[in-house]
Amino acid sequence: MFQLGSLTLKSNLFLSPLAGYTNLPFRLTLRELGGLDMATTDLVNARSLIEKNPKAFKLIESNAQDRPLAVQLFGAVPEEMRDAAVYLESIGVASVDINMGCPVPKVCRVGGGSAMMTEVDKTAALVRMMVDAVKIPITAKMRLGWDDANLTAPDLSRALEDAGVAGIFVHGRTREQGFDGVVNLAGIRAVAQAVRNIPVVGNGDVTSPEAAKRMLDETGCAGVSIGRGAFYNPWIFQQTQAYLNTGSIPPTPPFTERIRVLRRHYDRMVEVFGEEHGSRMFRKVGPWYSKRFGPAHAFNKGIVLIASRADFERVLEEYLVWRQQFVGEDGELKPSYQPAPLIASFMQEPAVSRRESIPVPKGPVELW
Repeated sequence: MFQLGSLTLKSNLFLSPLAGYTNLPFRLTLRELGGLDMATTDLVNARSLIEKNPKAFKLIESNAQDRPLAVQLFGAVPEEMRDAAVYLESIGVASVDINMGCPVPKVCRVGGGSAMMTEVDKTAALVRMMVDAVKIPITAKMRLGWDDANLTAPDLSRALEDAGVAGIFVHGRTREQGFDGVVNLAGIRAVAQAVRNIPVVGNGDVTSPEAAKRMLDETGCAGVSIGRGAFYNPWIFQQTQAYLNTGSIPPTPPFTERIRVLRRHYDRMVEVFGEEHGSRMFRKVGPWYSKRFGPAHAFNKGIVLIASRADFERVLEEYLVWRQQFVGEDGELKPSYQPAPLIASFMQEPAVSRRESIPVPKGPVELW
């Protein structure tokens, strides 16, 4: 159990928001595989919600199977953030997360994202207005600071705790770093030690169950939030939960299960976004699945061009036929198959911890 304000969760593992990726189809796919309780939407502009912008409403689209759900807001106008939180509470959202970590200039220019870390008093006042307006938990997602000379996360976390936030999510890098370098576990530990009574959830470079446990052990944080690691391995929440509970990681899902989940994910993309748009969006999703397929050049070459269900089925069928040359009767790769070193690193179980093997996805928010 994990306590987030008045909210009792079944797991201390969270899905991090990542613009363009953590949409409803992906969240439902992860939830079905197990190990995940609270998931968070893509970041959404508070003003867009208040103005009833259709694109903003699409970002927070959900259903009864997508629970509990947090919506991540960005903005710098206290009244807009407050009103957006009130609206989200009214439609049944379980928690509101304030984005204080996005490093993208267009977000920071308006005082949102990482820029909020540079003005502690102003940010605390904004948070207090939101907390006073709703009963659901308000949390904050931040980085360690603007740059190495301004590691403001511990001081900001204390101020936000005084303002009433229910928890802190902290990515172990600065705004200046983006995703370069390695996650600073000591920096996350400093945040965990700075607060008194609220949980701190660590984030960054969690690409395997072992990495999640290491973050918990070395930082003293209460939970772990996983982003890119979940695109690379959708089973990471299930595997990590089992590893934390028993010390053992479940067996690698067979190829047939990977294909079943890929199909289910595609089906959901079509259900939510329509056949043409959902197919086009799946172009950037399919190659993440194929990183564990072994030889997948034929699949990757075709999946990035699909525009319909017929395209998807054709590419997948052609790939399954092509792949037969590398597999045995059980459908798994023959022992004699020798992948290239980079492919081999992706196929290792548990997921490799080398950050350079988990690239930053491209999307509307280029570095988040």
